[in-house]
Amino acid sequence: MNLVVDIGNTLVKFAVFEHGELVRQHVVEEPREEDFAALLQGGRAERAIVASTRGAMPALVETVRRHTDRLLEFTPATPVPIGNAYRTPETLGRDRLAAAVGAATLYPGRNALIVDFGTAVTLDVVSAEGVFLGGCISPGVAMRFRALHEYTASLPLCEATDCQSLVGRSTGEAIRFGVMNALTFEIEGYMARLEAEFENLCVIFTGGDAKFFAKRIKNTIFANCNLVFCGLNRILEYNASEEHLG
Repeated sequence: MNLVVDIGNTLVKFAVFEHGELVRQHVVEEPREEDFAALLQGGRAERAIVASTRGAMPALVETVRRHTDRLLEFTPATPVPIGNAYRTPETLGRDRLAAAVGAATLYPGRNALIVDFGTAVTLDVVSAEGVFLGGCISPGVAMRFRALHEYTASLPLCEATDCQSLVGRSTGEAIRFGVMNALTFEIEGYMARLEAEFENLCVIFTGGDAKFFAKRIKNTIFANCNLVFCGLNRILEYNASEEHLG
């Protein structure tokens, strides 16, 4: 049994893998001891991995340590089963690299564009040869809505919508349609240009807001909200074996 913990900018997500399959997962803002006990169903993980985009989280790491026999903290020095062409690997978000590993694991031998709709939207490219090439970072959906509200005097705070209209007939609609359509067009622009550069490009949507955009963007895509979990579990297995020594 493997325990995977992904500490994001907003939420903490954790999952249990058995024999390579994700069997249970949970998402909270601030995890408690009993959350791990419930997820593990009173048992104990053989191995665990903790990845954080918030920096060091010693208290949470120690909580995880109490529920596993072996703990791996995912850092820039951790061996991973793909190449990394990023010029500043020490600043690369753990979630971005884990998602890249997940893409290379699920779609081996293909160029891949990973679009992660989280607090920030990241677009990253993994080559068919299994090398993380880099990507772009853009404000996420909630951040865009909050910026319009907080940096103006009277615009209301709005939320994501499934409506695909291009014409808002109220200020609320204008904001919702503006944010959702702007991000849609942004992603479609990246996809069009990268598909011209990378042969047989596989496009993967992941992250909490991916559901809104999988419906909007008509190109063939794969939606996998567990891509980071998959990558972290692969990294954990990779480091638990002698594979990375070869």
